[in-house]
Amino acid sequence: MPEVKLRKRLTVVEEIFHEGGPAATTPLRRAAQLAVIHNPFAGRYVPDIAGFMDDLKPLGLEMARNLISALGGNARGIEGYGKGAIVGSAGELEHGALWHVPGGYGMRELLGGAKAIVASTKKVGGPGTRLDVPVTHINASYVRSHFDAMEVGLVDAPLADEIVLALVMTTGSRVHARVGGLKASEIKGEDGLR
Repeated sequence: MPEVKLRKRLTVVEEIFHEGGPAATTPLRRAAQLAVIHNPFAGRYVPDIAGFMDDLKPLGLEMARNLISALGGNARGIEGYGKGAIVGSAGELEHGALWHVPGGYGMRELLGGAKAIVASTKKVGGPGTRLDVPVTHINASYVRSHFDAMEVGLVDAPLADEIVLALVMTTGSRVHARVGGLKASEIKGEDGLR
């Protein structure tokens, strides 16, 4: 398969102290890392693209390491995650799906075998396209307090023959989460759901 050609990378860290209520004892931290890569399949239909997922695995691991570092360096402090991709206009939505395995498993591996599926989204768009990357708890998708999203994007990407790959991690629940449901303290860890 083709080699991964990286044009640029961006890391963003956000700290949320409150959402209109009292200040949190510990602010929520959300971080995203974006990588802009050349899309080797842009402009043409290629029947067999799945092998490119293997080529993306080292990038997925590197981006996950960078996010853990940006959030303080302690993988045990990460409670939420998500991933996404924006495919340039000469590509197709399926090219964004190539990020499912390398992005998701890269994070799960470095977070000690996190159990929950990594929430994901993808779209086709031009430079400046924004993407809301969904976030769920790393060990149980039904933990309602951790349902979240982080908007990501770059002013100059993706170009028509590029893909923006995104990983997001968070250090906790939404600030002021109070709508019930399964609590993080009640996770059984049996199936990645509860």
